[in-house]
Amino acid sequence: MSEIRHFLLVFDHKIDKLIDQRDFNTNLEAATEAYAEAEAKYRDDPLKDIVLVGSDSIETVRVTHSTYFDGMGRSLIEKALARAAEGMPNLR
Repeated sequence: MSEIRHFLLVFDHKIDKLIDQRDFNTNLEAATEAYAEAEAKYRDDPLKDIVLVGSDSIETVRVTHSTYFDGMGRSLIEKALARAAEGMPNLR
């Protein structure tokens, strides 16, 4: 069984981009300290998501938190809106 690694992600919804990604390996203390610092830094910015994730690898995090990677958030919203417009002719 592998140990849990800790990853800090900071996502900016305004630009639909992951602006910080850090791997703390198994150092939970350093990870939680960095998380607290990021929360304090972006406290007044509602467009930033700060997430501390425990996982076996960054590859797994890319699957479980895919909306934070490669502009997936905007892409998913655009696809949902397109599907909704197809089902509602008055939205075209």
